Amino acid sequence: MAKIVFLLVLLCISASFAKKKKDEEKPDWAKKDIRDFSDADMERLFDQWEEDEEPLPEDELPEHLRKPPSVDFTKLDMSNPESVLQATKKGQTLMMFVSVANKPSRARTEEITKIWQTSLWSNHIQVERYLVDDDRAIFMFKDGAQAWTAKEFLLEQEELKEVQLESQTYPGKKPDIKNKSLRDEL
Repeated sequence: MAKIVFLLVLLCISASFAKKKKDEEKPDWAKKDIRDFSDADMERLFDQWEEDEEPLPEDELPEHLRKPPSVDFTKLDMSNPESVLQATKKGQTLMMFVSVANKPSRARTEEITKIWQTSLWSNHIQVERYLVDDDRAIFMFKDGAQAWTAKEFLLEQEELKEVQLESQTYPGKKPDIKNKSLRDEL
């Protein structure tokens, strides 16, 4: 019971010290109506709001604020530039352009790239797919190191024209093959 009384007294004392600033003590930007705030005023308000916040843990920070994973270059084969690139892209977002052979329809490109994406997911390679043209898609990897494994898989696919990864273009196995539609769409 004594603990509860002590907590109540402590709460009352702390509430008496927490007071609202008087208008004279506020800076000019804080005296304005919120509807009249400029972007700079909103930024100052946000900074004031965030000043007492605890910093986010490393794994919750946005990618551009995280420290990149350290790479031990002594263990890498420097004669293989792809393995060096793969190691340096670990943990970073990476995009790959994928082109489907013979200018298929947008629906056919959607169908083929969806099959490829599902196959990659089945092999624990997390990839997001975005169509950018009738015969072209972007595959986005949250862990860039997985892109090289995905590239090897994609190059084995018959209806692949080419893959572009880190400014390198890799032609498909049969880039001139005629597309085999699983279903006809208008």
